[in-house]
Amino acid sequence: MIKRAYIHEYGSNKVEPEHKGVMEVLEARGIRYEVFTAKRILRNQLVVDEDTFVVGDNAVIIPVLKKLGFICSNDSYPKSLEKYYGRHIWVTTIRDLVSQNSFKDVSGIFVKPKSKTKLFTGFVIKSEYDLFQLSVFSKNTDLYCSALVRWLSEYRVFVNNSEIVGVKLYAGNESLKLDMAVVEQAITEFEDSADRVSAYGIDFGVLDTGQTTLVEWNDGFALGSYGLDKEVYTDLLLTRWEEILQIAAINKNSTASKAC
Repeated sequence: MIKRAYIHEYGSNKVEPEHKGVMEVLEARGIRYEVFTAKRILRNQLVVDEDTFVVGDNAVIIPVLKKLGFICSNDSYPKSLEKYYGRHIWVTTIRDLVSQNSFKDVSGIFVKPKSKTKLFTGFVIKSEYDLFQLSVFSKNTDLYCSALVRWLSEYRVFVNNSEIVGVKLYAGNESLKLDMAVVEQAITEFEDSADRVSAYGIDFGVLDTGQTTLVEWNDGFALGSYGLDKEVYTDLLLTRWEEILQIAAINKNSTASKAC
């Protein structure tokens, strides 16, 4: 049971608006919290145990997960959702992309980091300079690459314990709605797969062809709310965090048993 929480701040009491909502919900529920900066993680100053809830963006939460002994996959495109991609998506490295292809071969491809999600913002290769930008990073960096498509609207679908708890537009034309039959079928297939987790955001969009397809999948441990009700949002984060704590505890006990 969660008894305390840490909420990430950037300094000078600057906290993400959605995380302020989480603070309000926790306070109303009698759960004490304190804010922390990324420096405290680096200095190993956070006491994180089975009673502790940590709220922050992906870059902040990943080191906390490592501290817990939990390794996340950062898989934006689970295999179980492949039929919903709506375009060709593949994984490569910077080395292979740059060394095995000419600019002509990769022009118009969208690239973004796979494992180190915050290493750089995804972009479309439009010039030789774009390839040069990639060359400043480690050649072993994993990349997602995808063929270019045109999104007319993009939505985040929030799922908590297999139930859709919210749908929020974050880009494009609000009048262009998702085909929810497609979304619900995709969620059902994901829930029936080995990829399943307890809470997550699954982004879908409407293409210029009118097709509803997957934009990307996002784990529920660090998720933008896009204006989702603060109670619903907090419950989603808590569901996934408690699941992670349970998995981390099992992994820890398993390692201890092997050591004995």
